[in-house]
Amino acid sequence: MPEISSPSLASKTQDKSWERGKRLQIRIESRYLGDVVVLAPEVFEDDRGFFMETFRADQFKALGLPWEFVQDNHSKSKRGVIRGLHFQYDPPMGKLMRVTYGSAFLVAVDLRKGSPTLGRWFGLEVSAMNKKQVWAPAGFARGFCVVSDWAEIQYKCTGIYNSKGESSVRWNDAEVGIDWPVKNAILSDKDQKAQPLREWLASPFADLFKYHA
Repeated sequence: MPEISSPSLASKTQDKSWERGKRLQIRIESRYLGDVVVLAPEVFEDDRGFFMETFRADQFKALGLPWEFVQDNHSKSKRGVIRGLHFQYDPPMGKLMRVTYGSAFLVAVDLRKGSPTLGRWFGLEVSAMNKKQVWAPAGFARGFCVVSDWAEIQYKCTGIYNSKGESSVRWNDAEVGIDWPVKNAILSDKDQKAQPLREWLASPFADLFKYHA
């Protein structure tokens, strides 16, 4: 019969020192375009690895962020893949995005009519190493570009996916001018045929995204 041993005393001591300490915190690191938020979790690390809380409803509520998510998505893509710029207006969908393997350049574009930053974009390299998260509410188009050999992106959504209530803006729209960190982008047929921002703003559905000061 194989020998089964209990955890080492050192491991138990490290566990207890963490359990008796303060609760791990999720903090807002920065804000962009008014409502796009970069979050940084507090990470507990030792020689075994790490532990962190990526979402807690009470902390998100205290930070003034949504805390009721209804769908989790997970995608894997290879280097050079760009997915986006996607958004959903029925029901409106906000996304909390993080990278759990590799590294990706996450992007959000302001689509809100009347916004002082309408058409402007924000981008940040997020990785499994830096463990940052990006929250972009409904009214922003979102996308990403993989900058490692492979990357896995996971995101929590505030709306259930509806194929009849989604749309997209062209990834390389000159009027938006995103500085993507890739020369030869790999795209789906759907993303290659996405509309320019100007065309979306002329749609009656664009009025569903309005800026509120």
